[in-house]
Amino acid sequence: MPGARWIRIFVPGLFLVLLSGCNPFSEARPMMDEYVERVARVLETEPVFSAIETPSQMPRRRHRVLPMPELDMGMLDFLSLYGCELQFVVGEKNSVMGKVMQPLNRLRYELRFIEAAQDCLPETDDEELVEALEKAIESKRESLPIAIWNATWGVEEVETLFTLAKGYYPVSPENNPVSDLALDANELKNAVAALRSGTLDMSLEFAGSVQQRWQAEYRAGQLINSAALLKTRLDDATALIRGRVKGRPLCLNGQPNNQSEIVEGMFFSVYIEKIQPYMSDVRRARVALIEPLAALAQEQRSVMPSAFETWYQRHLSQAAESSLWRELDGAMSRHTRAWQNLLDQCGLRPGA
Repeated sequence: MPGARWIRIFVPGLFLVLLSGCNPFSEARPMMDEYVERVARVLETEPVFSAIETPSQMPRRRHRVLPMPELDMGMLDFLSLYGCELQFVVGEKNSVMGKVMQPLNRLRYELRFIEAAQDCLPETDDEELVEALEKAIESKRESLPIAIWNATWGVEEVETLFTLAKGYYPVSPENNPVSDLALDANELKNAVAALRSGTLDMSLEFAGSVQQRWQAEYRAGQLINSAALLKTRLDDATALIRGRVKGRPLCLNGQPNNQSEIVEGMFFSVYIEKIQPYMSDVRRARVALIEPLAALAQEQRSVMPSAFETWYQRHLSQAAESSLWRELDGAMSRHTRAWQNLLDQCGLRPGA
């Protein structure tokens, strides 16, 4: 019967779905909770779960975008009267579309203005025009860091990249989820460094595609969520291990026993085979994506808004006192030492 055949197909499929749904090691949060549970179980104590910090969302765009200085309209009108290329650049800015430029297009305009004004200088004999051009070029160069900031950290697309609404970085991800984003971050970082150092003939054709990917991805936010999760649950497990080390010895006279074999088995089957690979995945993605993004922000500290500065130090910086990543590094080190001290009681310390 067709119905019976459908049931025979459906029921095994449903069983597999339910089975995968019961696997606590398929997703980050249940995996880390399960890890603390198992550490407590093999150490014959009760698990204690600390509240996981909720990272902060990136400051709203109105707190990230910097006001862009404008040339005096009289000067713009004056410059638009002359026949060099600058006339057309100024005309573009004065158009209806030019008045509502997106930050990336505004940066492109600022660069075109400087280039066109510099090209116009040798063609100009009028002293008044030469003086106006030189003042305009100086003004545009001084405000260029603001245009660069707005075109990187002031765009809407970056908010999606850092959204915290998409959970945690995946466990055992296929391929490399951050590979394209990492390439983008490094290319953008290098371009910004070149622009700020005075190399203004940089092509920004790639930047539009970068921002499109930002709008379609959310890996940076996932990594930040995972950093907070790992830091908290590793510290929870470390507290359990330290409690056992300071209390009743796992082994007497350094001799392994039945319980120490159970503990060692859990250490290898869960911590080494499940937890460490996830920590390594998060670390690799952090190095590939978070670190170049942190460098992109660090390069622009001179114009960084104060609201963003606080967020940057917590969620991007690797070295700030308040850095989440620095705290994660500390939690990983403490956890490694705790395991070494516990297994050392039984002569089972890895690598000994």
